[in-house]
This record gives sequence, C-alpha cells and structure tokens, in this order.
Amino acid sequence: MQITEHIHAIKIPFQVKTNSGILERFVYSYLIYGDDVCLIDSGVSSSEKVIFDYLEKTGHAPDDISLMILTHSHPDHIGSAKSIQRISGCEIAAHCGEKSWIEDVDLQFKERPVPNFHSLVEGSVQVDIVLEEGEVVDLGGNIHLEVIHTPGHSAGSISLHIPQERVLITGDAVPLPGDLPIYDDFAKSVMSIERLKAVKGLEVLLASWDEPQKGDDIHQRMDEALDYLQHIQEVVEKLAPVNSPYESMEFCRIVLKELGLPEPAANPIVARSFQANLKDLGEKD
Repeated sequence: MQITEHIHAIKIPFQVKTNSGILERFVYSYLIYGDDVCLIDSGVSSSEKVIFDYLEKTGHAPDDISLMILTHSHPDHIGSAKSIQRISGCEIAAHCGEKSWIEDVDLQFKERPVPNFHSLVEGSVQVDIVLEEGEVVDLGGNIHLEVIHTPGHSAGSISLHIPQERVLITGDAVPLPGDLPIYDDFAKSVMSIERLKAVKGLEVLLASWDEPQKGDDIHQRMDEALDYLQHIQEVVEKLAPVNSPYESMEFCRIVLKELGLPEPAANPIVARSFQANLKDLGEKD
C-alpha cells in the first residue's frame, strides 16, 4: 500500500498460539524509498517473501535494501530479519536498549517468554548501527528519519519522524484501544504518547498494529490510546489484591475479563503488562 510518494506499507498477518487458543494478528512493515531503500521492521519469521514480492512490484530487488531499522526487539518486528539481511546484505539499526534481545533471541525468550516464540523468530542478528534519541538517518533524496526514543512498550522502543513526508512511524508505542495491552512500563508508555502528540505538522500516523491514520484522526488516535491506558490502570487498581496477591496469570485473566478482552489473550506477556500497572500503583503509594 503506497502511503506517500516515498513510503509504502506492507501488512503481514500471523498467528500466536496460546494455551487458551489462537490469536489472529497482523503487523505492518514499512519501506521507505530515498536514494537508498530502508525497511522498518521485518515482520515474523518467513515474512521476507511478502516483503520481497512487494519490492519487486514497485520495481526494486531485495538487494536494494541498504538498511533495516528495527523499532524494537519483539518477535513480530525482528522475526525475518535474519533472512532479509542474509539475502539483501543490509545493515541493521536499533536502539541500544533493544540490542541484547536482537543479538540473542534465546535470552529474549528466557526473559520474555512469548507463546510459540521460536516459530515467530528465525534467529539472532547483529545490530550494526546503534540509534539514539535525536539522531537523523539520511536516506538521500531529501528523506531524513529523525529518531525519537519512545520507551514504555519496551525499554528501547523508537519512533521515526519523517518531516519531508509529514509522517510519524511509531512501532507499538501507541496502543490500539481494545487490543492486547503490551508494555513494560506504564508511566513511560503514557509519557511517550504525550511526547508524540507534540510532534508538529503530521499528516500520517503509521503504527505497527493499526491501519494508517491521517489528518485529525492522528491526535484522536493518540488520545484514545491514552484513555485506554488510563482505563486499564483504573481496572487494575480496582481489582488489585490487598492482602493475598494473585498469581500473575490468574490476575491476568481476571483483568482481561473485566476489560472484555478474549480469553486467548491471557498469556505471560499480557500478564507482564498488568504487573507493570501494579508496580506503578505501588510506586505512587
């Protein structure tokens, strides 16, 4: 899907199998055509075929990709990075806060056990370029990507502002209301969205789990994300045990039911989010 003259979106469907059932998911990867071609996120394992097919439809070859930027290290963003790098020869860039999990996916699985992780991630890859807050990536053709560190969903999550195109790519920093709540730090998630709201002159918002948003819908979507996070916080606070703590998965199911989310959403990653809510509430106390 062509978004602007230089930016294209590729929607990649996949499944997550949990003990409670199968979750149908999708994730967006983005191709940016300057003098150099940059891929933003790789999708899950085997997504390279979808990405390369799209490249060919737009008159490019896999080895035209010179740079792959990973907005963060989670499986649906790095899953096919190994194959894409092997075939294209591109360099890989990411924030230092995500480097260890990208370069050692077994460590990531140990510390963050996503259901059917190893079917979603092909393998580890080396981060060639470490991106930091405020850096500018020049793709030539007057296309520049400005790096914004937006932690919360993960420690090293980044968003990318492309002022020439009036586009903001946010990875998973802006949650979709009613979707799976996934974040490691509740307060930082809120602060990151507030910061993204302050970016001026936007015409298009490109998130990983949402359809492209344009015009007035951009700030409305960010406000909805903030309202959703606040609603989750209020539900967790209401249901938080006082004297006898629930086991994390049990508490996860209780909160999901109150939020009206499906039972298959109960998994250790969502449970981790609600524990982040509890931690934030504890720190405020």
